[in-house]
Amino acid sequence: MSGEDLATLAADGPAARVDRVRAALRASGAAGEVVELDGPAPTAAAAAARLGWAVGAVANSLVFAVGGAPLLVLTSGAHRVDTRLLAGLLGVGRGRIRRADPAFVLAVTGQEVGGVAPVGHPRPVRTLVDAALAGHPHVWAGAGAAHAVFRTTFAELVRLTGGQAAVVAADGPGDR
Repeated sequence: MSGEDLATLAADGPAARVDRVRAALRASGAAGEVVELDGPAPTAAAAAARLGWAVGAVANSLVFAVGGAPLLVLTSGAHRVDTRLLAGLLGVGRGRIRRADPAFVLAVTGQEVGGVAPVGHPRPVRTLVDAALAGHPHVWAGAGAAHAVFRTTFAELVRLTGGQAAVVAADGPGDR
């Protein structure tokens, strides 16, 4: 992405980012609607507290660079991604997986850290969806800004993203 394109994404306000997510959800036939909270919820714990849901039912959107290529991991807020497991799933050395910096996240998703949605990106992003999220009847995911979320299901999240279900934490899908 050019510097000019990145500057345009950075200049977009939260409302434009949330609108892109809304449009992507509508275009894909998603059941859930975007909910705008009365304040920011940039972490799974903050979102769970505001929504009154278990932290494990909140999908964290984490962007990694794998040999320079973007990877979005939607993980349960109840645990942390294990990069050793990711490396095994992807068939790469663990050293090739790095948490993306904020500029990379913005360039790849069009959204800022703390509000990254699983959809609404400028281009498709390879996505892994934490199998632990399947243990919840409903899942909440970011909607393009720190104050916006949408309700979905594990199956719909996999469908919306074209993602692959995977165990991404050492504590496994049923532990939290």
